[in-house]
Amino acid sequence: MRTTKVTDGVFRLSANVSNILFEGMWQIPNGVAMNSYVITGEKAAIVDGVCDWDGVPETLYAQLDQMEITIDDIDYVVVNHMEPDHSGWLRSFRELRGNDYTIICSKKAKPLLEAFYDIRENVQTVQSGDTLDLGDGRILAFEDIPNVHWPETMATYDTKSKTLFPCDAFGSFGAVSDDAPYDDTLTEEHIEFFEREMERYYANIVAAFCTPVRKAIAKLAPLDIRIIAPGHGIVWRSDPGRVVRSYKRLAEYAKGPARPEVTVLWGSMYGMTQSAVGTAIEAIEAEGVPTRVHRVPETEMSFVLDSVFQSSGVVLAMPTYEYKMFPPMASVIDEIGKKRIINRKAFRFGSYGWSGGAQKELMEMNDRLKMHWDWVDPVEFRGRPTKEDKELVSERAGELARGVKAWALAERPA
Repeated sequence: MRTTKVTDGVFRLSANVSNILFEGMWQIPNGVAMNSYVITGEKAAIVDGVCDWDGVPETLYAQLDQMEITIDDIDYVVVNHMEPDHSGWLRSFRELRGNDYTIICSKKAKPLLEAFYDIRENVQTVQSGDTLDLGDGRILAFEDIPNVHWPETMATYDTKSKTLFPCDAFGSFGAVSDDAPYDDTLTEEHIEFFEREMERYYANIVAAFCTPVRKAIAKLAPLDIRIIAPGHGIVWRSDPGRVVRSYKRLAEYAKGPARPEVTVLWGSMYGMTQSAVGTAIEAIEAEGVPTRVHRVPETEMSFVLDSVFQSSGVVLAMPTYEYKMFPPMASVIDEIGKKRIINRKAFRFGSYGWSGGAQKELMEMNDRLKMHWDWVDPVEFRGRPTKEDKELVSERAGELARGVKAWALAERPA
């Protein structure tokens, strides 16, 4: 990839990564961009960084060469976030640069520098309100935004160009191209692609931290932000407010209501539970409520989380398995609960053989994880559902759809 100019004195360096599981667990079929930024005054700083996976730091250094800047010209390394996909390159940077530079980080990041990379020297900690003067009128200001999504996270603000560097905040999945890494160089269709990737990124990476996200947005609001340059995804320099509004909306989704939609998650061992899934979907859609349908475990977890996070209603169709929930579904619900996706309207149905038990475990999990889901009465049937069973599934699914529609429209009027 090649270096591009964000604005006067600010440059974007990126490396696209694919064919990995992000954080070791999330699929990224469209890749992800690792963004770093160079800010120049009389002195130069590099803000955020990249991972240490094969070839990625070398991509960063090659882009410095395109700017006719060597690593010896970097006076400061600003570490907004210590997660290794942004800090891993520090190992090779230190080997090439020695210790003749200063790392700027939050107080909580300093012990992680030592633990991760054995870095103890030339570390300057900052907190909200602190600044760094690069000369030529270029002053960087720092704001702590803890738990977005690690406790040591901070954001850097260039007071001259009015550019915010928030690292993982306002980021997204999706690889970027050399010729169109900015919102003002993209078509509306392409921007919407990154917004969709942003929604799944948020559901996978940030969903459990919606309260800190809301606090961070409020804390950063007084700044005159004209450009947002995140650690992943595109740079927003035409309409930075668009991504802020999207994150604000997503932060509200966690506690509900979200979109007036229903996610249908279903798993079936021998087709008996499956035989009633279509009935539920038809009843929901007959009420004018759209559905998102995923089979568990065939649909990968990251897509399931994205769908549930954005839906106000959830249907769980699963059988009893050895007196408990169908294990793949139990795993999904456990992760949903840990992501703090609460206050959904929900309905569960499914088959059993010699005994039930799935419903009991589901309610125990709902209580243990404090999900506060509002449940329509369940429907359980022994073996294959009868006509009467399907009629009851249809009735309860329709009840769920009406509840979702009324709730979402009442809370989020057009």
